[in-house]
Amino acid sequence: MKFPHMFSPVQLRHRRLRNRVVFGAHTTNMSVEGLPGDRHLAYYVERAKGGAAMIVIEPMPVHPSAVLTRGNFRPGTDAVIPHFRRITEAVHDEGAVIVQQLYHVGAHGDADNSWHAHWSPSGGPSWHDSDGSHAMSEAEIEETIDGFVQAAIRCRKAGFDGVEVWAAYHCLLDQFWTPFSNTRDDRWGGSLENRTRLSREICHRIRRACGEDFIIGLAVNDEPDVPAALSRESMAEIVALHDAEEAMDYVTCGVGSYFDFYKLMPTFLYGEKLGVDLAASLKGAVKHALVTAEAHIRTPENANTVLGAGEADLVSIVRGQIADPHLVAKAAEGRDEDVRGCISCNQQCWGRRSRDYWISCLVNPSVGREHEWGGDRFTPSPAPKSVLVVGGGPAGLECARAAAERGHKVTLAEAGPEIGGQFRLAGLQPRRGQVTDLLGWYRRQLERLGADLRYNCFMDAGDIAAFDADRVILATGALPPGTGFQRALPHLATLPGLERGRVWSAEDVMTRAARPGRRVIVLDEGGNWRGCGTAWWLAEQGHEVTIVTPDALVGKELQRSATDWPLRRNLARLGVRFMTDSAIAEWTGRGAQVLSLLSGAQELIEADDLVMVTANHADMGLRDELERRGIAPVLIGDANGPRNAALAIFEGRKAALAL
Repeated sequence: MKFPHMFSPVQLRHRRLRNRVVFGAHTTNMSVEGLPGDRHLAYYVERAKGGAAMIVIEPMPVHPSAVLTRGNFRPGTDAVIPHFRRITEAVHDEGAVIVQQLYHVGAHGDADNSWHAHWSPSGGPSWHDSDGSHAMSEAEIEETIDGFVQAAIRCRKAGFDGVEVWAAYHCLLDQFWTPFSNTRDDRWGGSLENRTRLSREICHRIRRACGEDFIIGLAVNDEPDVPAALSRESMAEIVALHDAEEAMDYVTCGVGSYFDFYKLMPTFLYGEKLGVDLAASLKGAVKHALVTAEAHIRTPENANTVLGAGEADLVSIVRGQIADPHLVAKAAEGRDEDVRGCISCNQQCWGRRSRDYWISCLVNPSVGREHEWGGDRFTPSPAPKSVLVVGGGPAGLECARAAAERGHKVTLAEAGPEIGGQFRLAGLQPRRGQVTDLLGWYRRQLERLGADLRYNCFMDAGDIAAFDADRVILATGALPPGTGFQRALPHLATLPGLERGRVWSAEDVMTRAARPGRRVIVLDEGGNWRGCGTAWWLAEQGHEVTIVTPDALVGKELQRSATDWPLRRNLARLGVRFMTDSAIAEWTGRGAQVLSLLSGAQELIEADDLVMVTANHADMGLRDELERRGIAPVLIGDANGPRNAALAIFEGRKAALAL
């Protein structure tokens, strides 16, 4: 076996796990009126089918004050039990163990969702929003303990094998543990025994209420970059105290907190295997509990290495199994090259969750749609067709792959020498090599499926008509308009001074069609990786870069994926200048008149080159010519409307399923 450490069974309380891989807790936001439904059911069953040994269902708030998102489950009611039983029975049928996480965020609540005051040990402020909290009374502490216990009892009635008590990210239990947020002088504060009394009491009362054949986990986190947070040594002492009392059966080690939200779902801006350092520390502190390493363990190789080194007993792969729910099964068969790798972008998992939508995945659009699309598997077409896909960007690649999976005869015509389109250019930006890894996966899958992949194959309307395919899919992408038009200055159809030259697009820069001088201005209207990543690449190449944006901050759209602040930190370290709330009034050929949208003042910024990163344009000429010839093509991706890679891949899959 290629990954022997992953596939060694292990005993966890009364259940034997078939391997060492956990699908850890995360908020999917899929509930409807606080109840799990078909979307939830199909989502978790797909990962159980894919081989995960244990699934930790997303957190259940244990009290009305703990509600954090629109998609949270209903707290304090037995109404959830039959709905969860559907999920636990289906997951058990696939051979996986299933537990539910129980949580209370304490001071870090969201009153817009909870409509409740925040509770905390000593009345501290929230790091989730700008609200405060009040110090809990003895009665409120007891009410909270009972909330955990009653939630655990409902879990047992619903068929869960256990619960995971959440004490990570500076939630309520961590707030009691941490001296700066717990300044109480009663039996709940002060000494280590007092500060841990709440969490230990919760675990022990759950054990008494739910019995010996019920798993209890404890979730903690590592936050080495925040002085006020607990150190690894302190966390090891706390976990050892719980372990000495056999309060829990396993402990999960995540990374980040509400102090540094960006590490909670670490993107490609961070290194891999972030939770391993704390896990290794806790391995030396416990005698009874299993230790789970979590946070940026993306691949079978990551998992096997951590387990083989003895740094953890279990590994939690979350986004990796979102991206490919069959990751574990493929690894068991030695087919790790067939695993569709997570690219650590957060654009559809946290990106949608941050806007209170149900989650999906950029590279796997079936996420959240398993109940509609039959999971991440394909039903053969009853009437296979010849399909011509024109364009090898992300939309065309996904359409060609999914169509070939369904048994259609697929030809993919790419005008250039490589697949990927503008997505490939994204993979050339700093630290974004996972994008090119994904394109390699597409190439291997198309070759495996026998698709006809043609490079340097430009096709006009006549070529497409002569090909005589049953279905024609246009995935030809979109191009920069070349006018310098800015949304911030819509009265100017073209950029004044455009004719003076040395004005480029991001695509010109990343394809090396442009050779900018030392000083470069990047006008970024998108606030996403197309502009920000290009500016980062230029700065790393030694250029003096100024970013001009009409937004109030650089990387505004990247807030959705929790990548904006780490990006700005890297840009600042490289000396990049930020000019926000601004636009380009004129290009002089030797610099730009930068207009403040706040004051109306202009400032001349000297530069050798100007890079205009504005909305691209989809040319409908090929579509119109094909329709005149009696051919009705299907447009997908940027050819259908310039947007992002997630929507391109989604439309590619949708088009293939409709064939």
